[in-house]
Amino acid sequence: MSPAIRPDRSVELELLAAHELVGGLDEVGRGSLAGPVTVGLAVVSRSTVDEYPAGLADSKQLTARRREALVQPCQAWLTDHAVAHASPAEIDALGIIGALRLAGRRALALVAQRGHLPGVIILDGVADWLTAPAADLFSDSHDDAAAVQATEVANAPAALPTHDVPPVRMEVKGDARCAVVAAASVLAKVERDGIMAGLDDPGYGWAANKGYASATHQEGLARLGASAQHRRSWKLPGLRV
Repeated sequence: MSPAIRPDRSVELELLAAHELVGGLDEVGRGSLAGPVTVGLAVVSRSTVDEYPAGLADSKQLTARRREALVQPCQAWLTDHAVAHASPAEIDALGIIGALRLAGRRALALVAQRGHLPGVIILDGVADWLTAPAADLFSDSHDDAAAVQATEVANAPAALPTHDVPPVRMEVKGDARCAVVAAASVLAKVERDGIMAGLDDPGYGWAANKGYASATHQEGLARLGASAQHRRSWKLPGLRV
């Protein structure tokens, strides 16, 4: 499968002129009906070599085998990296944007613990879901208050405080155009796919559909109803009411 766009390092190199560390952030699982939403974070520095892994591209443009083969080369190329998640229950409690923000802040907290918090983030897309809005709807206190409704929050990793989240540079098709974001997309996709394939599955077909609305998944919902892995606040297709 040939990528339509080959990524390069132009955006990250521009930002590295002003920052010691630059991060690329991408998400996977936003539109899934089940399983976590996952955020990948890739960090480069001024000492990162220009030659990124051969064949690196947006994870959606790669076969599963090629994505898996790129994980170790990406990890070796990057200064640091992290993948973090928000659970289905946290998605129900916080909404998908709040859950994305929580997962992104968890990924940032992991690299911050190792002294690699980026000075700026390149975020794929047109909508900045990482930066907390001016109103305090998703401030730390509100995040915590809502997240206690989630069944897994007691065991969830800590998140970076809102006031420490770096500024964001939005890049349309950043996962295809920017090498550091492409690396983040590959790491996130491979880890989440592995989680979905490893879940106990009474008949939803998660190993194949990764929680998305395939025919098999919808038939499973009609037959079995929703499970603990489903986003129960969503209108789940096929679910009998």
